[in-house]
Amino acid sequence: MQTFQLKVTVTPDDLDELQHVNNVRYVQWIQDVAKGHWQHTATPSMQDLYIWVVIEHHIFYKGEAVLHDNLILKTYIKRAEGVKSIRVVEVYHEATNKLLLKAETHWCLIHNKTKRPTRIPEDVKAIFQ
Repeated sequence: MQTFQLKVTVTPDDLDELQHVNNVRYVQWIQDVAKGHWQHTATPSMQDLYIWVVIEHHIFYKGEAVLHDNLILKTYIKRAEGVKSIRVVEVYHEATNKLLLKAETHWCLIHNKTKRPTRIPEDVKAIFQ
């Protein structure tokens, strides 16, 4: 299983009324790290042919992040079959290595020209293993 990661630093725009990272920001980061993994790993021709769309998110909040915290976003593909994949995202506090969030997102592969679901080709599966 191939893991990809990004680092982010919490800014004032990331905070909610309690001065913790807003849940909506975590969802954005889940999207950002997934997109970053795809763009880093997939070939240009794969990126031209396919688009991933979210079907559902399952998010488990385990801790809080506050202003200026440095976070590590890690992601990997747990399973890919048919037209769907399950991607795991974990968010860690960099200094303490504490797990702050774990998410499983179900994605569907869409063919860019037809805009219809398409079976995940073996070459796409292979780049994430």
